[in-house]
Amino acid sequence: MTPPPLDGLRFAFGTLSVLPVKVTRWDREAARGGMLCAPLVGVALGCVSAAVGLLLLLLGSSALLAAVATVAAPAVLTRGLHLDGLADTADGLGSGKPAEDALRIMKQSDIGPFGVIALVLVLLAQVAALSQMYAGSWARGATAAVVSATAARLALTLAARTGVPPARPEGLGAAVAGVVPVRGAVLTAAAVTLGAAGAGALLGSYDMVRAVLAVAAAVGVAELLLRHCTRRFGGVTGDVFGGLAETAATTALVVLSMNF
Repeated sequence: MTPPPLDGLRFAFGTLSVLPVKVTRWDREAARGGMLCAPLVGVALGCVSAAVGLLLLLLGSSALLAAVATVAAPAVLTRGLHLDGLADTADGLGSGKPAEDALRIMKQSDIGPFGVIALVLVLLAQVAALSQMYAGSWARGATAAVVSATAARLALTLAARTGVPPARPEGLGAAVAGVVPVRGAVLTAAAVTLGAAGAGALLGSYDMVRAVLAVAAAVGVAELLLRHCTRRFGGVTGDVFGGLAETAATTALVVLSMNF
């Protein structure tokens, strides 16, 4: 039986954000709807992040401070879920150990040197890109915040497609691995790309092209990381999903900040 759309939305917002949404169903069908709705969570978090950045600009803050706030907002709204996943994934990959040992390292509560390096570089790249865009145009900065957050959650939808196995039999990764039909993942990607193009078109034709390229690059880089993690760990975990989201967001912001 297909769950009502509301169950999928609850699953998406209840697992991918700190918003007070009660997850009423925790089964494969609800997970499928939730992962298909993941980009909507990105839109919501991106809008909040952009609003925070724009508010600071309105109050007279620098573009750098607005960028820092824009990056901090989704971290707060997800309790650092994706950043934690990025750090753990980096530690697992950087360890160079067999899959079982790498997965054990990823489950530990502390952060190793590879995780720290990954966090620092990713956060610096995100802040630098947003700062540059805010300095040039508040509209470009705000649009980039929304597009990158949405692209980040699209990476989760694509990573949850059929054929991608879980690395562990338990956890969030196991709950959502392989739940999204390939056709649904492709249609969601097309919808996000069209939405990004529409948002960019409001700023001009070059921004429209940039937005499309940003989504494509974000998805492409996340796919490369997904395949590498699948080979190294034997599948995906909740941490891998987090790493994919932050990687996709950073890639999108870098592309959006380029003047070509």
